[in-house]
Amino acid sequence: MLTPPVLPPTAQLTALLLRFGLTTAAEEIVPRLTQAGQQAAVAVLVEVFDAEADTRRQRRIARLRRVARLPLGKTFETLDTGRLPPPLAQRLEELATGAFLETATNVLAFGLPGVGKSHALCAVGHALVEAGHRVLFTPVYALVQELLSAKRDLELPRALRKLDLFEVILLDDLGYVQQSPEEAEVLFTLLAERYERRSVMVTSNLVFSQWDRIFRDQMATAAAIDRLVHHAVLLEFEVPSYRTDRSRPTPPAGPPAARRGRQPGPLLPRRRRASTT
Repeated sequence: MLTPPVLPPTAQLTALLLRFGLTTAAEEIVPRLTQAGQQAAVAVLVEVFDAEADTRRQRRIARLRRVARLPLGKTFETLDTGRLPPPLAQRLEELATGAFLETATNVLAFGLPGVGKSHALCAVGHALVEAGHRVLFTPVYALVQELLSAKRDLELPRALRKLDLFEVILLDDLGYVQQSPEEAEVLFTLLAERYERRSVMVTSNLVFSQWDRIFRDQMATAAAIDRLVHHAVLLEFEVPSYRTDRSRPTPPAGPPAARRGRQPGPLLPRRRRASTT
């Protein structure tokens, strides 16, 4: 990869002033300093305006992070990528660059409960926020209820316009709760509104053949799937459940000969298991 050329201090200062919208200063300040023989001041001004740009960026990211509602702990730093197949881990890193937002591409993550779908897409969301993108995380049931309320108040178009401000919406647990016909309708409306304009990221434990449980109507189901997959990245989390792995007790240490060839027993003693059923 080619290293971008380092601009001279005068060009850096002009670029910074233009970034702040100070067009007159960008045109005048360098020539005037040069006329006054104060070229050395240019480097100082670059440092000052660079610090201002960084402060503004940090404030913007803090605002984006608050609005995004992403779970704070679900980042790439806490994601155990060693559990994931290398191609899947690599694809997540590619998504974190945000290039898919430029083409309004969707990201669909499938897998059983506990395999890390939500954590992985939230990690992508956090990376996008750090890059300055507008992201919204929401459980599907919560957003559907908000849209239903807006529809009852005749405010659905306004609610959809507000959601359109987000470059990507992360819809978590699609299909976890069965939708009523009214809920399925507003969910479909949201997907149709964002089609080829804005991205969505979706986690679901249902494969496409089971999505008629969500939309209740075969035609609506087919239309929703068609809009989602037309421009989409599909991620399949075919890994063991993280929560199940963590819940398994560690077998007690013992002489190697005593453990050789023995299979692990049930998580609960048989007698206790019988008494709890």
